[in-house]
Amino acid sequence: MTHFPPSKTGINDLTRRIDDKVAEIAPHLVALRRDIHAHPEIGFETQRTADLVAHELRQMGLEVTTGIGRTGVIAEITGALPGPCLILRADMDALPIDERTDLPFASQIQGAMHACGHDIHTSALLGAAYVLRDLTQELAGRVRLVFQPAEETVESGAAAMIADGAAEGADMAIAFHNQPELPAGELRLIHGASTASSDEFCVTVLGSSGHAARPHLALDPIVACAHIITQLQTIVSRRMDPADPMVLTIGQIAGGFTENIIPDSCSFKGTIRCRSAQTRDMAEERFRQICTDTARALGVRAEVTYLRGAPALQNDKTLVDRALTSLSAHFGTAPHTQTGTDFGAEDFSYFSERLPALQFHVGSGQPGRDDRLHNSDYQPDESAITLSARALSRLAADFLSPAR
Repeated sequence: MTHFPPSKTGINDLTRRIDDKVAEIAPHLVALRRDIHAHPEIGFETQRTADLVAHELRQMGLEVTTGIGRTGVIAEITGALPGPCLILRADMDALPIDERTDLPFASQIQGAMHACGHDIHTSALLGAAYVLRDLTQELAGRVRLVFQPAEETVESGAAAMIADGAAEGADMAIAFHNQPELPAGELRLIHGASTASSDEFCVTVLGSSGHAARPHLALDPIVACAHIITQLQTIVSRRMDPADPMVLTIGQIAGGFTENIIPDSCSFKGTIRCRSAQTRDMAEERFRQICTDTARALGVRAEVTYLRGAPALQNDKTLVDRALTSLSAHFGTAPHTQTGTDFGAEDFSYFSERLPALQFHVGSGQPGRDDRLHNSDYQPDESAITLSARALSRLAADFLSPAR
């Protein structure tokens, strides 16, 4: 297993300066994380967290802009020489889950918990800001620090911040995510798509009600829904390239009130996840066609609501290659690399639609535990904070190096 211990003084000056600074501020970063963890905020309601972030950035002497994408925070660190603008992004929001950890800094807010580790992300990016503020003489360009609300909600905080100009003038973007299936101390880079697009649908089939004993006098929407749902599975099995996978899941079906009445309508809801834009477009086209045509063949009508969410997060190949070189140089060991297989969603993908982008993974699994994201007992290893801060700092320093 790859492990990244603290770098030894003398490997090179940049490594030493980054690691020494992160070690110096590590207790403060942990304290910030625990404060944020104890006071989780959901969606766009991240005002307390945003205020804490803005205060820390101002303490560093940075000019801060708040209210971007409602409750997002932005600050920039300008290097001594001109050059490109690099976004470093962290998400700040929590999940609507009651915490079950019994930690001394457990959530004090009923029905809210940092069960995805965004408290780790926020404190780590603040740590990188402390480091990069002291490295301005080595930077050619600007680092834009983006602290984002509402990553976990249907309405995207990334999209809202971009609409307010968060990506304007930027040339590339980096994000990161803690991963409990990776042991603490490990890093991972993903080639290609690291997440899938996330689209939601609701289909209402309209028939004609009648007595269950006289089905020939009614138009049964429940039977029609059953046929449509079965046919929809052929999108995956018979209409798509097996090398470009997708997922179609029906998560809810509802229709009828009692056993002896055929209802007027029946509906179902679900999600479609795709790892490429081409498959995503084709999936929606086939979905609408099957719903409409199958309903018509059965003498009923289908009303389709299809909502597109975040696209797939595409990691830029050049940035992945550069990150592999940079992180290997800093830690003395190469991160894990693999092709993405995940069908989860991540709204940093809205940044990856606009400019070259990269998301890397940071191990947060504690020894002896089998944690999972979005779990009420999630307890990430806090060493992920300092590892993330070191990695972010080194990536920014190398990507904005005058000698790049």
